[in-house]
Amino acid sequence: MKTANLYSGLEYNPEKPIVNVLFETSFTKEIRIAMQEGTLMKEHKTSFPIVVEVVAGVVDFGVNNETLHLEKGNLIALEPNVPHDLKAIKNSVIRLTLTKNDQTSRVQDVASK
Repeated sequence: MKTANLYSGLEYNPEKPIVNVLFETSFTKEIRIAMQEGTLMKEHKTSFPIVVEVVAGVVDFGVNNETLHLEKGNLIALEPNVPHDLKAIKNSVIRLTLTKNDQTSRVQDVASK
């Protein structure tokens, strides 16, 4: 059994999103992304499917040439190789679920650009 708290140790950075690995299981990696209002994750894609959940706040999620306005409670699943970007409209907490084969360092690299 593994447990985590999405709000424990939560910090925001005005320059870039903060990425923390909450835990890994035998089949997924659960990641928290904290985005201060106005911060961006530039367009990127992954080689594996992902699930994104807005736990708190509001983000504009760009995908398939449209912008989805995602609020607390919204989830979106993407197949591999789908370009997407995020912009925090309000301070936001995002839960990202990766497959075990995906690399958390990839998410950290995207957030630091």
